[in-house]
Amino acid sequence: MFDPLPSSIAHIKAGKLRALAVTTAMRSEALPDIPTVGEFLPGYEASTWFGLRAPKNTPADIIDKLNKEINAGLADPKLKARLADLGGTPLVGSPSEFGKLITEDIGKWAKVIKFADIKPE
Repeated sequence: MFDPLPSSIAHIKAGKLRALAVTTAMRSEALPDIPTVGEFLPGYEASTWFGLRAPKNTPADIIDKLNKEINAGLADPKLKARLADLGGTPLVGSPSEFGKLITEDIGKWAKVIKFADIKPE
């Protein structure tokens, strides 16, 4: 199965689940001996990410404050260590960088859907 590391890493580390590969572009720091799918299938990359959004028309000063505080939280050594233990990598950045990530992922997966001729059911 393809499963985000935070929900499966404890089982992998306990030997209850055998990881064959990670789908990220780089090997996981939490599981450095597990190869990437890209090592077998060059160019393959599929990452799971989580982000926060605000309602449309939220004032820019509120967005900026939220972004500043969230980035500060993600820079906290305790939180960084906990995320690393779970196989996560914090992505800090600006709202426009997050928007770019979303746009790029939409484009990537739109190509996959078109190539595979996937239709809604």
